[in-house]
Amino acid sequence: MSRRLVLAAAQLGPIQKAEGREVAVGRMVRLMETAHRRGAEVVVFPELALTTFFPRWYEEDLAKADHWYETALPSNTTAPLFEAARKYGIGFHLGYAEKTPEGRRFNTAVYVHPSGEIALKYRKVHLPGHREFDPQRRVQHLEKRYFEVGDLGFLVVRAPIGANQVNIGMLICNDRRWPEAWRVLGLQQVELVMLGYNTPSLNMENRGFEAHHLRVFHSHLSIQAGCYQNACFAAGVAKAGVEDGHELFGHSIIVNPQGEIMAQATSWGDELIVADCDLGMCELGRKTIFDFARHRRPEAYGRITAQTGSEAPPVWTPRG
Repeated sequence: MSRRLVLAAAQLGPIQKAEGREVAVGRMVRLMETAHRRGAEVVVFPELALTTFFPRWYEEDLAKADHWYETALPSNTTAPLFEAARKYGIGFHLGYAEKTPEGRRFNTAVYVHPSGEIALKYRKVHLPGHREFDPQRRVQHLEKRYFEVGDLGFLVVRAPIGANQVNIGMLICNDRRWPEAWRVLGLQQVELVMLGYNTPSLNMENRGFEAHHLRVFHSHLSIQAGCYQNACFAAGVAKAGVEDGHELFGHSIIVNPQGEIMAQATSWGDELIVADCDLGMCELGRKTIFDFARHRRPEAYGRITAQTGSEAPPVWTPRG
């Protein structure tokens, strides 16, 4: 029997620093209403979907940044999302800044079942940027200051979405560029990767010029390769537009297990894209080229987990 899933990626336009969470939540609820009208069974929202991308501002005292974090889900402010999920029978993925009861801070995403229960939580592992104020940068990127490295690993759970049980996993933003992250999900037979991002149009490290079109190309390349090499679907969903004077490039996409883009956002604002996904497509790669049981050779991959920084190879010289 065919297993089909109607997947929606809900790109958000910019969320300005002066805007409260209720503004973002109201926009997200309207996107969920649209998703319902278009027959979607799950909606994927971006990374840090409730606020502006606050790691671009430096705070000496981390406590002064506490207002950007969520200490509970649902809260009074986020409750309308959970109510919309129940009303429309739609699951949703939400990226947000999490502060735990112990005071730990993470860049986090959850998948929420229409019942309001959290079926899966993920905390971002590959944190880009830096920890201290850098006067050489035009814009700060302080994720390493505001977040700890995620401690939940790359988990996959088999959860109900619509009429199907679907193997779902998550990545956040920079994680998409690391093939190891995709492969860990692929080894758990992931079928759908939910991935939110807030990616600037300019390379914030200010180390030479990187063309705008290459920023988008590299994002798409990473997601398309991850889907193809691990035989899964993905929704890569952006925050887009000019946020507090800084451009985020958007270009949200839904990708199939052949690495093809099925749908793509075309604006810098709130925009819903939808794709009808045949989950049976995951079987082709899993049973042929990427049949891991037959073809993987982990005994040859030791360097991947034994080493962090790259090392120069030995020098070969001719005997004569």
